Amino acid sequence: MMTRKMDDQTPKMYVFYCANSVGPEELVHFHDRLQGDSFKEVRLPCSGKVNIPYLVKAFEAGADGVVIVTCKQDECRRIEGNMRAQKRAQAVDSLLEEVGLGSGRIAVIQMTDGVDQIIEDIEGFCAKVRMLGPRDHASLPHPSAIGGSPVASPRHQENPS
Repeated sequence: MMTRKMDDQTPKMYVFYCANSVGPEELVHFHDRLQGDSFKEVRLPCSGKVNIPYLVKAFEAGADGVVIVTCKQDECRRIEGNMRAQKRAQAVDSLLEEVGLGSGRIAVIQMTDGVDQIIEDIEGFCAKVRMLGPRDHASLPHPSAIGGSPVASPRHQENPS
């Protein structure tokens, strides 16, 4: 069993974000405010492209929490991408609860008032995950056990074509 002490350190977070919501300027601001090795950003052509095995893989890779940044409600260029992302996040949250890791380690944040709002929401979510404490990284099911196929690490999806 592999656990680690989280104490006051920032939890290890994966941030999946819609490329239509977060542009290069916002990403630079994001990096300036949320520095450190504790954040791994994963660029998606649409937040609806995130799927359950990718989200589970982020937790398998050591994430304490996962954030999906979507575009505003009713402003998705792919019509329903943000709603698909929300449903998939809910499914993974339920899966984490089912395997005994508890819920609350995944959040969907809509881009509404710009990058400062997103950063504040992520910081708030980090505080929530910190309160949950460290998790056992060895207790997740393999993605094939939840109906998915083994997938590449999410970092290999950073620049999808």
